[in-house]
Amino acid sequence: MNLGQTRRVYTKEFKEETIGLILNRGMSVSRVSKDLSIGSETIYRWIRKYKSDPINSFPGKGHLKPEDETLRKLERELADVKEEGDILKKAISIFSKTK
Repeated sequence: MNLGQTRRVYTKEFKEETIGLILNRGMSVSRVSKDLSIGSETIYRWIRKYKSDPINSFPGKGHLKPEDETLRKLERELADVKEEGDILKKAISIFSKTK
């Protein structure tokens, strides 16, 4: 990585339009890469992501695909329930010893 260079960030719309040039208009990856000054491997990666899940392919920075967000929420809820269960077990243990 070269010092002083910043990483470029592209919007979902830009990526989809770039992919559209290749998939819908028949332009070559090398041509689009050259015209937009984007590495061809980057464009190939975008195409792979898009083909694997066209609707949720580029959720954006800090955003998850809907199914990943659901999983994350359920994991948090499970952790909360486990913690509540541990607290109740400790409370029962404390109260049962004081009799």
